[in-house]
Amino acid sequence: MMTLLAALRASLARPAPSLRVAILLLALLAYGTTGFLYFELPARPELGWGDALWWCVVTLTTVGYGDLFPSSPGGRFVVAVPFMFTGIGLLGYMLSLVATRMAEAKGKEARGMATFSLSGHVVLLNFPGESRVSSVVDELRHAASFGADVEIVVVDDGILELPAELTARGVRFVRGNPSRDEALTRASIDAARLALVHARDPADAGSDHRNLAITVAIEARQRKVHSVVECLDPGTEALLRKAGCDSVVCTTHLDACFMSSEAVSPGLKTVVDDLVTSHGGQQLYVTPLEVASTSTFAEVSRVASARGHLAVGLMRGGGSQMNPPATTEVRGGDRVVTIGHARLERLELR
Repeated sequence: MMTLLAALRASLARPAPSLRVAILLLALLAYGTTGFLYFELPARPELGWGDALWWCVVTLTTVGYGDLFPSSPGGRFVVAVPFMFTGIGLLGYMLSLVATRMAEAKGKEARGMATFSLSGHVVLLNFPGESRVSSVVDELRHAASFGADVEIVVVDDGILELPAELTARGVRFVRGNPSRDEALTRASIDAARLALVHARDPADAGSDHRNLAITVAIEARQRKVHSVVECLDPGTEALLRKAGCDSVVCTTHLDACFMSSEAVSPGLKTVVDDLVTSHGGQQLYVTPLEVASTSTFAEVSRVASARGHLAVGLMRGGGSQMNPPATTEVRGGDRVVTIGHARLERLELR
């Protein structure tokens, strides 16, 4: 109680600028309204408090409609003249306060010190470089499942502010350790739709340990957020899955596969790029199956074809089977791999 009273006394002794402006504004309006009525009411008994307040607001904002104005000497020189000069000064002060607050908020956001209240957005944890982040932003905003308006927040403690190009594209920034609750809270991780954890430095073997700590921090507070984590060492993949992440992408393994595949089948990388990028063409999709009775992959192919998709494989548990025989039995919980123009929510087999 004593602390509350001390804080109240301090705020009254040194009021905030916004409080000072509010007090001055109320005092000025009270002076103008009562003074206008005091001097003008005897000659114009039809005037009321609303008319006086209207004249004050119009005069204070320098609009000056001219529908109401003081005609008595007292109304003009005792009320109107002081009101006009004081009002102009107060209006200038108010505008300067607003401009200062806006500049401070913009600067705070640019330095990553702001707190965002978002929902359904994407959080990129770690900053692996402008080009990689730009590529991710392009892919997400071209993907039909996210859309061009998806909000994206970068969380990292290794940069002072985002590059100007990313800021111009509406990417937000939170400066802080991605494995700390304080930074995750400011990025609204609990309401995010997707969390992407990049390896900040592909040449640093310790990046996997950092990503493991980030994954634990995310999954410990919000398991509903779909998390995709990048790792460099294939041996770390099992640890990341134990930590609770939904997907792991081992970039070193993928790079090795791409190199060898391109050497054996030149041009294969171009085909794969077209199937995984969201910039036009057709993409690979993994779609849940709803199976009402015993069915086969042939039936899955028929239903997918009717929806404009080509079924090329099945996923069951943690494994996949590409180009399975038409007689392969389909079970509940299976997912189908298809190629098509747009993502399907599900495929129903009746």
